[in-house]
Amino acid sequence: MNALPPGWVYVKLGDIGTLYAGQSPSADTVNEEGRGTPYVTGPEQWDGRAFHKPKWTTDPRKVVPGGCIFITVKGGGVGKTFPGIEAAIGRDIQAYRPSAALDFQFMLRTIAYRASEIIEHAQGDIPGLSKHHIEDHLAAIPPVAEQRRIVARLEDMSARIDMSRDELRSVAPLVDQYRLNLIRSAFRGELTADFRAERTLEPVADLLARVMAPEQARGGRPPTNEIIAGTGGISVNSPGTPLTPGWDWVPLLRVARQETGHTPSRSHPEWWNGDVPWVGIPDANRHHGAVINKTVQTINEAGLANSAARLLPAGTVVLSRTASVGYVAIMGREMATSQDFVTWSCSEALDPRYLMYALLSEGDDIREFGRGTTHTTIYFPEIRAFNIKLAPLEEQREIVRRIEEALAKVDRVAENVERSLRLVNRAEQRILAKAFSGQLVEHDPTDEPAGELLERIRKMPIVPLAVVPKRQKAKTVKTDPKHALLADSAEWPEKGLPFEAIAKRVVLPYNAVRDALFELLGGASPSLEQVFDKQEGRMLLRRAAP
Repeated sequence: MNALPPGWVYVKLGDIGTLYAGQSPSADTVNEEGRGTPYVTGPEQWDGRAFHKPKWTTDPRKVVPGGCIFITVKGGGVGKTFPGIEAAIGRDIQAYRPSAALDFQFMLRTIAYRASEIIEHAQGDIPGLSKHHIEDHLAAIPPVAEQRRIVARLEDMSARIDMSRDELRSVAPLVDQYRLNLIRSAFRGELTADFRAERTLEPVADLLARVMAPEQARGGRPPTNEIIAGTGGISVNSPGTPLTPGWDWVPLLRVARQETGHTPSRSHPEWWNGDVPWVGIPDANRHHGAVINKTVQTINEAGLANSAARLLPAGTVVLSRTASVGYVAIMGREMATSQDFVTWSCSEALDPRYLMYALLSEGDDIREFGRGTTHTTIYFPEIRAFNIKLAPLEEQREIVRRIEEALAKVDRVAENVERSLRLVNRAEQRILAKAFSGQLVEHDPTDEPAGELLERIRKMPIVPLAVVPKRQKAKTVKTDPKHALLADSAEWPEKGLPFEAIAKRVVLPYNAVRDALFELLGGASPSLEQVFDKQEGRMLLRRAAP
């Protein structure tokens, strides 16, 4: 155990606070209409700033008081912490209420920071945390005045870190949009304008005259006659839009053999785990816009022989057309695919990478070629009517070269952003480590030592848990909106909060919050008061002066 600064002490969480276990109410009493008592089941109801997706129950078994820290003790979010409210809580939550003599925000941050240690000490008991795991955990506690100084410093530094993190995260969608714009510019002919000006290229018509059309598989539904214009290099039938000189709208069936795949029966495990790579949606997701050399699942020759799956050549372009529409990749070796894909094996007139980028140039708009709202599928009549903006073969290869050269630079930017995000996250952890080991703020020898603080805490009464016995199930324990708002107002900034922010802090119906605030603002001795913030240009509410 590390040595602590003067005035700090190690203490069990159970000695400076009270832990309440949850008890789930009957499912038929839970509602989202604001009837009964607020009901909290897990961290998914907390978005980092306020409660959302609220629930209520008309049959609360246990109601924890306000001023608690909710700790997830079961399920996938074990160890996640968030500020609590007066509410019924489910079995996956325990509520820790630190002594009122401690700074609530300090304790909230301490427990959030120590959560990984609590989980680690639980060891084999994971994925669940019991009461003793939390109560017996030793935390380093400074004097209360220092707690407040630490919180103030952390709030300032966290605001800066959050701003840096938000700015870095905002780069990712810009990078994605730049990639799409770059590829689309290539299929407008803009990327290779100088290339065309400097040489004489074989026209597409001459290219098609010397390269035979590939043989297509027989059967299936015929191509549609409908025209669906794309936004990049692909369209369902030719939209007749003007193209770069020397380019043509060409049916994909004219320059590539189109096929699909199949899934060998899962009831024959002997057909699986062979030496034939088999492309599924996870592979296309992982290799979107790239080459697939290895697949998650494989089949064998028997699997091929006993299904409609076919071994396709290296260089075949795949497009997911069902489930997750729009993943595009190229086979790096002979492979088979599931029926979720349409594939094209290119003739000499079409560079496979050029086709891949033409499909990628549609972005999410490729879903417009499909049908269905909940689950979009691109059906074969549309697929067989795909047309491509075909450039001369030499220009196709130059377009691919220039796209990949530009994308390599963009990828380096994205990598730098990811690296910077990792550095920001590590910096945040170092700051928290300093904060909770007494290295972040100056120590004041005049502060009341934490040891004396503990003596005061031991003499303070425990806030009881409201329990509704099972025999009284018909009786509903309701949260008093005025009581909830007054308790919450102790945490408000000195200058106050706007109504919208207050409404988000308490899980109560909108009308109940509004009516309770009017009551607290009225009367001979109002508990709250309104002040106009000139800087923000709006009315704020705050605790009335005593």
